[in-house]
Amino acid sequence: MQKKAIILLSGGLDSITALAQAKKDGFQCYALSFDYGQRHNAELNAAKRIATHYQVIEHKIINLGLGSIGGSALTDDHIAIPETPQEGIPVTYVPARNTIFLSFALGWAEVLDLHDIFIGINAVDYSGYPDCRPEFIKAFQTLANLATKAGVEGTEIKIHAPLIKLTKAQIIKQGLGLGVDYKHTVSCYAADKEGLACGLCDACRLRKAGFKEAEIKDSTRYQK
Repeated sequence: MQKKAIILLSGGLDSITALAQAKKDGFQCYALSFDYGQRHNAELNAAKRIATHYQVIEHKIINLGLGSIGGSALTDDHIAIPETPQEGIPVTYVPARNTIFLSFALGWAEVLDLHDIFIGINAVDYSGYPDCRPEFIKAFQTLANLATKAGVEGTEIKIHAPLIKLTKAQIIKQGLGLGVDYKHTVSCYAADKEGLACGLCDACRLRKAGFKEAEIKDSTRYQK
């Protein structure tokens, strides 16, 4: 039987690369995305296109109300998205987001009786989010195997973070080597409804710097 995996798919540069890597590694893929109260749906529209292109077995979009607790510029319109780098953990950090996302993926994995989950987080060229670190992935995998029927019965659940130690430039090069087309991915925190990037937010700065360092033409579609 072919092995299967769930891929957390945001519609951005990193998650499409993680999906492409999982496919290369021989996994049949399910995709899981979240409408968590973020400022725009452009990234979810991108996720739908990516899931269709890669012919995933099933693509679920889970509705979450993270905007109801606020605390992040991505879910609260009263908090401005910074256009210059910040010290420390930025206001674009969404409290507990990756913990919540992985928890949903873990539950679906149990339902599907599969044991591999991919997440495209990165701990090198990133915004300093605490839930993008190797320590977090290690801790969550321990939790996954303590808190599930599969883990108790001796079937290990594996959390894959294949990009976690790569620079953004390395991720882009790896993705291009896997045939990824980044043109229609959406990473921007303030993208418009067509998915055009602002070019100023932290996500855009990291993405632009990655293409520049990789010496590859930036295919991102920017607002005029």
